[in-house]
Amino acid sequence: MTAPLPVRPPEPPATGTSASGTPAPKEEHRRPSRLLAPLRQTGQLFALALAVARAIFRRPFQVREFIEQFWFVASVTILPAALVSIPFGAVIALQVGSLTEQLGAQSFTGGASVLAVIQQASPLIVALLIAGAAGSAICADLGSRKIREELDAMEVMGVSPVQRLVVPRVLATMFVAVLLNGLVSVVGTLGGYFFNVIMQGGTPGAYLASFSALAQLPDLYIGELKALIFGFIAGIVAAYRGLHPRGGPKGVGDAVNQSVVITFMLLFAVNMVLTAIYLQIVPPKGG
Repeated sequence: MTAPLPVRPPEPPATGTSASGTPAPKEEHRRPSRLLAPLRQTGQLFALALAVARAIFRRPFQVREFIEQFWFVASVTILPAALVSIPFGAVIALQVGSLTEQLGAQSFTGGASVLAVIQQASPLIVALLIAGAAGSAICADLGSRKIREELDAMEVMGVSPVQRLVVPRVLATMFVAVLLNGLVSVVGTLGGYFFNVIMQGGTPGAYLASFSALAQLPDLYIGELKALIFGFIAGIVAAYRGLHPRGGPKGVGDAVNQSVVITFMLLFAVNMVLTAIYLQIVPPKGG
C-alpha cells in the first residue's frame, strides 16, 4: 500500500480578510489609541486620589510610617522654605512699594505686600518645595519598590500598598505643608517689613496700620487651605508616578521628573481656581 499524500496546509487568510471570508479587524483598531493615554492616566490619578481618601479612615493606620515620613518631609523642606521666603517677601515688598509710590499710596504698601505673601506666595513656595524635594524622594522610593516587585509581593500577601505606603506619605506632605505655610508667612512678612522700612524709607506704623486695615482672618484661612490642598496634590502625583514607572531604573528617573512637572502644572491651575472662588465668595474688608 502506498502512503497517503501529505495534505497541504491551508493558505493563511489575506490581509483584511479572515478564514471565513469576512474582513478581519485591523491591527490599529485593536490597540489602544495613544491619544487616549493622557485621559487614562488622568482617570488613574483621580482613582488613586479617591482610594487614598478612602484608605485614610481604614484601620490599621500606619502610625510609625507616618511619623517617619513626616519627619523626613519636614527635615528636607524647613530650611529651604525659610531661606526662599525671605527674598520672596523682599521682592514683593520692593515691587509693591515702588508701585504704590508711583501712585501716591505709600501707606498701603504693608497691607498689599503682606496679603500677597499670605494668600499667594506662601502656599506656592511650600508646595513647590514639597513637590521638588519630598515629592521626588517619595516617587523614587515607590518606583524602586515597584521595579523590585516589592509592591507585587505585598499584594500577594494581602497587604494594600496604598494603605501601607501611600496614605502615610500623602498625609505627611499635607500636614507639613500646613505647618510650613505658617512659617513661610511669618518669615516672608518679616522680610517684606525689613526691606520696606529699611531700604524704601517706609514707616513701621504705616506698614502695620495698612495691614490691619486691609487684612482679615479669611485671608489666613485660604492660605492654609491652599497649602493643605497643594500638599495633597504633591503627594498624590508623586505616589502615582512612583507606582507606574516604565523601563526599569531609567523609568524611575523619568517618573521623578514627570511627577515634579505635573505637580507644578496642577498647582498653578488649582491656585487660579481657588483664588477666583475666594475673591467671589469673601468680600474685601471695608468693601
